[in-house]
Amino acid sequence: MMRIAVIGQSVFGLEVYKELRKEGHTIVGVFTIPDKDGKADPLGAEAEKDGVNVFKFPRWRLKGKGIPEVVQVYKATGAELNVMPFCSQFIPMEVIDHPAHGSIIYHPSLLPRHRGASAINWTLIHGDKKGGFTVFWADDGLDTGPILLQRECDVEPDDTVNTIYKRFLFPEGVKGTVDAVRLIAAGNAPKIVQPEEGATYEGIQKKDNAKIDWNQSAQALHNWIRGNDKVPGAWAEVDGQKVTFYGSSLLDSGATAIGQPLEIPGASQPGLVTKAGLMLFGNDGKTLLVKNLQFEDGKMIAAARYFSSGSSASVELTEEEKAFAEQMRGVWKSILTNVDAIEDSTDFFKSGAASMDVVRLVEEVKLRASGCQLQNEDVYMNTTFQDFIQMCVRKLRGEDDEEELVVDYVEKNINNMTIRMPHQLFINGEFVDAEGGKTYKTINPTDGTAICDVSLAQASDVDRAVAAAKEAFEEGEWGKINPRDRGRLLYKLADLMEEHQEELATIESMDSGAVYTLALKTHVGMSIQTFRYFAGWCDKIQGCTIPINQARPNRNLTFTKKEPIGVCAIVIPWNYPLMMLAWKTAACLAAGNTVVLKPAQVTPLTAVKFAELAARAGFPKGVINILPGSGALVGQRLSDHPDVRKLGFTGSTEIGKHIMKSCAVSNVKKVSLELGGKSPLIIFSDCDMDKAVRMGMSAVFFNKGENCIAAGRLFVEENIHDQYVKRVVEEVKKMKIGDPLDRSTDHGPQNHKAHLDKLVEYCQTGVREGATLVCGGKQVSRPGFFFEPTIFTDVQDHMFIAIEESFGPVMILSKFKSGDVDEVLRRANATEYGLASGVFTRDISKALYVSEKLNAGTVFVNTYNKTDVAAPFGGFKQSGFGKDLGQEALNEYLKTKAVTVEY
Repeated sequence: MMRIAVIGQSVFGLEVYKELRKEGHTIVGVFTIPDKDGKADPLGAEAEKDGVNVFKFPRWRLKGKGIPEVVQVYKATGAELNVMPFCSQFIPMEVIDHPAHGSIIYHPSLLPRHRGASAINWTLIHGDKKGGFTVFWADDGLDTGPILLQRECDVEPDDTVNTIYKRFLFPEGVKGTVDAVRLIAAGNAPKIVQPEEGATYEGIQKKDNAKIDWNQSAQALHNWIRGNDKVPGAWAEVDGQKVTFYGSSLLDSGATAIGQPLEIPGASQPGLVTKAGLMLFGNDGKTLLVKNLQFEDGKMIAAARYFSSGSSASVELTEEEKAFAEQMRGVWKSILTNVDAIEDSTDFFKSGAASMDVVRLVEEVKLRASGCQLQNEDVYMNTTFQDFIQMCVRKLRGEDDEEELVVDYVEKNINNMTIRMPHQLFINGEFVDAEGGKTYKTINPTDGTAICDVSLAQASDVDRAVAAAKEAFEEGEWGKINPRDRGRLLYKLADLMEEHQEELATIESMDSGAVYTLALKTHVGMSIQTFRYFAGWCDKIQGCTIPINQARPNRNLTFTKKEPIGVCAIVIPWNYPLMMLAWKTAACLAAGNTVVLKPAQVTPLTAVKFAELAARAGFPKGVINILPGSGALVGQRLSDHPDVRKLGFTGSTEIGKHIMKSCAVSNVKKVSLELGGKSPLIIFSDCDMDKAVRMGMSAVFFNKGENCIAAGRLFVEENIHDQYVKRVVEEVKKMKIGDPLDRSTDHGPQNHKAHLDKLVEYCQTGVREGATLVCGGKQVSRPGFFFEPTIFTDVQDHMFIAIEESFGPVMILSKFKSGDVDEVLRRANATEYGLASGVFTRDISKALYVSEKLNAGTVFVNTYNKTDVAAPFGGFKQSGFGKDLGQEALNEYLKTKAVTVEY
């Protein structure tokens, strides 16, 4: 371990200091900047708390030479190494060279590129594809010393100084600086001379030289704006005043928009103020979009509100809201100490507030009103006390419309209503096109026609969605709101789903072929119940206290905490598009995680409609992300992604195995799998025949047989076998096949053409192997993907249809000898699947014995398909592991931490 002097400032310096202390090094002194307006720098404040010597010299040099008194104080610390994590002062060489191990400096660029004080800005301004940082040995040049360590990252297309710093340069920079110290302590630190080839030096970016030159391409304009975002801020003259531009993103080639023109001197053509923001044009005709604008008086507005920024009506406050306003008046007074009284017209920034005061104000609001989740930008956009209070009240009422959700709907008049369907990806709170504008057509199985074009997510879209979810979890308000407020959001989402239940059911019916009445009751109805159920769990997730052997002679306490995992990927099937989304997503969100969900490629529409409702419910950006796309691309990327910490999947066993392997190889992410089934249903001769027929029909033909727990094989006691077959054939003949939106329809189309073809082939195999096809077995002669309800008898255990799942409306019937309970149990369990099972008998002892011996995650006795949001659901063997629904489902999205304290 070494004696280290930390020379620097800021939160970055603070984190390096804390990590060095954890490593066991002795910090002999912290040299930081003097207090500003009575406030200590975070590094110095923390060191003082720890009892470390803190020195706050205003300068180290005078006329280029070290100040003897300052240098002497430094040398007296006996430092063996100087660590300079972020230092804005000029340090004399006699201090740099004094320690036995010299001095190391953190620099936020890949040296020798971008030497100088604004390295991050210039990395973005130059459009570098790679960024990173360097830890180097200090010398008498400007960032020219030998390189000790470098780490690089990709620069994302819409990165700003803030995003790349928070995502990589800050967290990895702290780790890298500490790693450099480890190398020095071990005697393994390299000194690599910087090459002069490729070296650049750019000056400090200041407001004066951040003016936008409009005679550039859209890409160059975008790079200039984001490279100056947030500091110092790229600006231009607009309507006679200096306006600063923030939140730039490039738009797809050929993007068009409807908006109000805004003349900008020097620009190749006027900008367009649209619902999404201010669209700007490069000299190459390509476009970019700016989200926020700031005026010379410090006020910031959403760019979309440029022409209406002063037109919002005042909200009349309730007595409770007036009390809150007076509390905040006191907070403003405590910050603006030079102001005699806080009037409605008092301007926060004109009265002397600085950026650190913004952070404090945001935190003060959270302490007094947890439901009012502010961002720093909210303060910049509402600078007077009256505007600030009005904004807070609107947020508390859920009326804040600062950023209107922009949805490009596909509208259809169908089912006696107009349905409005989003069709794009949903990433970070916005509907966006896929990379390259890629789309595909989703098909209506009722007639085989295209419903609409849907955005087809690419690997880069997955990366953007995961990054948004990660930021929302680690940095956003989602990770900070209390569990009860989280529950309130889930309740609000359920209420919105209920308001739109007919629309959701119509979309589900049109996209998946589900009969409308079933879609309304089950697909949508159970989804709403699921969100309400898990909303109630949000504030009831708790650990426990544990007595431990080491409790004496010292006093010890061990307790466990249940914590969210982080970014969770969810991949769902096509048979119950909305319900499968709800089963997994509700538990995931209730536990406090963020979600990237891939709906089945053939049934994406209710998932993207759900995204719209979630946004309108007030879920913060990045918490929920929806990516229609292929499993081979999107599903695979989610399985491989290092920032995804949990993946929940419902689908085939074959794909589940592949996902499990990918999740293990990538980063050993937690996995839950609900896979294939071949659920046995045993019908004894002492059953209630009417009920066994009715429920047996439901067990097989419910939702067109596209049901993961469908009874894949019925074992009927031989003395009632023929009677049972006769009865179910009669019932099948009564079933009406037709348009799923027709309220009298019993049986709609299969989900998609490929599945229909597999069912035809499945039945042909059954006939070829010798099973008796009693009825059905072929496609219905009409447009669409309709398949006849099918019954096979005389099915032997070795046959393909006895072993493999049809996932369709196919009843597989086999006899078993009267009274031979153990033999039929052996046959029922002779499968690699174990999702569900059932038994019909009036003998309670037999029912309990059979339910105990059946090797399946769910056993139905004298009923079938009776799932409930409070009952855990999941399989055994190759039907997967992990649970949906019930309290147990929460554990799939939580991690348990044990904490032991000696006191």
